[in-house]
Amino acid sequence: MRQSILYNQNFFKDPRLVESIVRQAGIGPNDVVYEIGPGMGIITRELAKTVGKVTAIEIDPQLCRRLRVDFIENTKVKIINADWLGYRVPEKNYKVFSNIPFNLTAEIVRKLLADRKLTEAYLVVQKEAAEKFTGTPKETQFSVLNKPWFEFEGLRQFKKSDFEPRPSVDTVLLKISQRSEPLVPEAARSDYIWFVQLGFNRWRANLGKNLKEIFTYNQWRRLAHDLKFSVRALPTDLSFDQWLGIFKFYKTIK
Repeated sequence: MRQSILYNQNFFKDPRLVESIVRQAGIGPNDVVYEIGPGMGIITRELAKTVGKVTAIEIDPQLCRRLRVDFIENTKVKIINADWLGYRVPEKNYKVFSNIPFNLTAEIVRKLLADRKLTEAYLVVQKEAAEKFTGTPKETQFSVLNKPWFEFEGLRQFKKSDFEPRPSVDTVLLKISQRSEPLVPEAARSDYIWFVQLGFNRWRANLGKNLKEIFTYNQWRRLAHDLKFSVRALPTDLSFDQWLGIFKFYKTIK
């Protein structure tokens, strides 16, 4: 079985395109960068021209052996045969640049967001997944839960012909950046997560009903007026800023 099929990866064909997106990311010689699933190394080669250190984590032993031969003389590149989901990054601060397996997107992103040492990640992902993470066109439970600590941005969309094998879905470059100053204090993290999960508990019901044990009807009407949303709004109808506003009010009455 072809490895690209086994691990559900679609590899870039044109080194010039890879050079363009690495340049767009703005990473440089002072950066320590990890690549997840390098495949044949087309991204690894471009990263090695730009950044200070590249560590490529490849789960396939055969590809790993080939990569080690290809980069044997490049002291900036380290190839590790491991599963990224079980790998622990030793550096204090690092970035990720990777064309990840689509079927592992959620697991990989969850692992990245759980690591306080990650500063930025540039991931080639399905457009549908990127919209979930960025909260576009409407916020999702995932986006609202994570935006106090991370920023999510879709940087560019690719053509299906940019890849081999050709994907059946639209694909984009997603940027994830850890905020230098969180929008929710660390001491309030668990409260915030509980609050958002409660609000999305029945996402087809209006948010006021989901939070009726927290706010009186008059309080909810006041919040809706001040933050400019409908009293019958669904959880996905509110922007992240509106979610943040109702949480901050909740903290004042808790």
